[in-house]
Amino acid sequence: FLFFVCSRALIFPFLIREGKPTPFFTFVLALLFCVFNGYLQGRSLTTYAAYPPGWLGDSRFITGFLGWLIGMAINIHSDHILRNLRKPGETGYKIPRGGMFEYVSGANFFGEILEWFGFALACCTIESFAFALCTLFILGSRGRQHHK
Repeated sequence: FLFFVCSRALIFPFLIREGKPTPFFTFVLALLFCVFNGYLQGRSLTTYAAYPPGWLGDSRFITGFLGWLIGMAINIHSDHILRNLRKPGETGYKIPRGGMFEYVSGANFFGEILEWFGFALACCTIESFAFALCTLFILGSRGRQHHK
């Protein structure tokens, strides 16, 4: 969880070349959501979650961890494809090709949804499942808009 959040917050912004400016209100809402969610996930995992001995070898944890890892790889690769769609100074819409974009038009969204459902399965907490559902609804609607 921390690896993804740090890479998304500290590394990803420096990789973006150009883009549309983000409205301040949208930035504030995203920041508040991330702070609240980070607190909620951290608090639930460190204070309330109790795992039996051998949990790291349990099929739910292993399957969830692999789902998280594959989802993160899809997300990072898809972001790389999107960042390199246009040459510097180029504008206009381009359809991404390669990777999971060959199968789904919002591959970056698909990767992140898979990632957080994997996280939810590995953690088996109501908080992680709630986050996965929020991710599905938010990114699913964005993916549908991008597809249209």
